[in-house]
Amino acid sequence: MTHIFRSTVFAVTLCLLLPAQTDAHPGSGIVVDQQGNIYFVDTGGGVWKIDRNGQLSRHEGPAYHWMAIDLDGKLKDVTMPSFSLDDATVTRVSEDPSLILSSDFPIVVGRNGSLFYPWHTSSRSNDRLKVFRLATTGQTSILVTLPDSSEGRALRWLNGIASGPDGSIYYTENRAVRKISPQGKLSTVADSISLTSCISIPGVGGHLGPLLRGLDVDANGNIYVAATGCGSVLKIPTDGRVISILNSASPWSPTGVAVSGNDLYVLEYLHTEGDNRREWLPRVRKLSADGRVSTVAEIKER
Repeated sequence: MTHIFRSTVFAVTLCLLLPAQTDAHPGSGIVVDQQGNIYFVDTGGGVWKIDRNGQLSRHEGPAYHWMAIDLDGKLKDVTMPSFSLDDATVTRVSEDPSLILSSDFPIVVGRNGSLFYPWHTSSRSNDRLKVFRLATTGQTSILVTLPDSSEGRALRWLNGIASGPDGSIYYTENRAVRKISPQGKLSTVADSISLTSCISIPGVGGHLGPLLRGLDVDANGNIYVAATGCGSVLKIPTDGRVISILNSASPWSPTGVAVSGNDLYVLEYLHTEGDNRREWLPRVRKLSADGRVSTVAEIKER
């Protein structure tokens, strides 16, 4: 079922951890709660909710880029991290369910209730990117310090982050998916990813390759990732193969995914060459276990 809602635009100034060529980009936050309600970020309008009956409604929350869900409410009494650099913000916007939004970098709540996020501890150019863990006790620690470069380029940001069933953390770079064990050991799931059929997406430079962004992991360890630069959703089974399972028609392109049972929900945006957020209109599509694709909701105007 498709619904159209009018809304006003929330203006938010962000200082992003993405390369200059993609400073202007739609958000990738989409999550599903235990009752099957879907929440997604609209970078030009805030947060939306799709209930189990397919009804779309506004939900509290700013027009940020990334979102996580605290399914068990383990972080409800924990103070969200604060930052002295730039204008980065992580904020909790509700309690039932507990949604957490981030302005400048991807976030995820892990299986044990901890919040994970990448950040630099200083503004120095040689400061290496770290993945932090905010525990349910309120204590913050460094899970891992990442390499200073990846695939021949400085590693200054991550595009997406997700939690696996074994407590591992997964993240995306432009062309790679990597894994961090609960003990902080770093490994590669797939790198130098290149798709044979990669359509042109407005506003996404070809030099960024598939531009992997939002990802999620199912109960069996299969990884699903939005290849924003190619208008595709990829599946990476535990054997490391990279399979394209859903394609969009440009200028639509996926930015985030969320697994719910046997279904996959895909957040897509109408991409443009410019940075006018009013033109970045989102929709959510569903890929069912039987391979059927349906549009769950679409914002056609604000």
